[in-house]
Amino acid sequence: MSLIEIFLLALGLAMDAFAVAICKGLALSKLSFKHFLIVGAWFGGFQGVMPLIGYYLGKAFGQYIEKFDHWVAFALLIIIGGNMIKEALSKCDCEDDMTAGLGFATMLILAISTSIDAAATGIVLESGGANIWLSVVVIATVTFVISAIGVKIGNVFGTKYKKKAEIFGGSILILLALKILLEGIGIL
Repeated sequence: MSLIEIFLLALGLAMDAFAVAICKGLALSKLSFKHFLIVGAWFGGFQGVMPLIGYYLGKAFGQYIEKFDHWVAFALLIIIGGNMIKEALSKCDCEDDMTAGLGFATMLILAISTSIDAAATGIVLESGGANIWLSVVVIATVTFVISAIGVKIGNVFGTKYKKKAEIFGGSILILLALKILLEGIGIL
């Protein structure tokens, strides 16, 4: 995978965290730099660690799926992207996120739930021969920045951009899935 593809993948993955960060920003009456750091670090950190876990799982079991790894990558990204779009089109759940605050338990649950798809993406990175350390740094950094921006946007504009961000992210993942499949079957 090229750096541009890794960046686009990171952008797509960050959209779940961005949507939740918007809800967090909506819940905070007065923002401080600390809020940006807390939300960015939780979401960025988990989005960086989870692909690493998926990558090493892919390495361990890669020999068993080598012949059809592009189909696995395609399916995983289509499911993740489709689910993001489906969630974006469903009812906004900001009310649940707003009351929870920025405490350890709350942020841990949110960080895990928004980064599960990143673990599956780690398998895609392994099968695509991507540099895992570069990928982890890019994914974590992009998510950190996007989440911090999401807190500010949520605080200023509310939920106006939440659905659009999730649809955008899901669309990027679906387009990457199609590219991986077309390369895998020799069309690209």
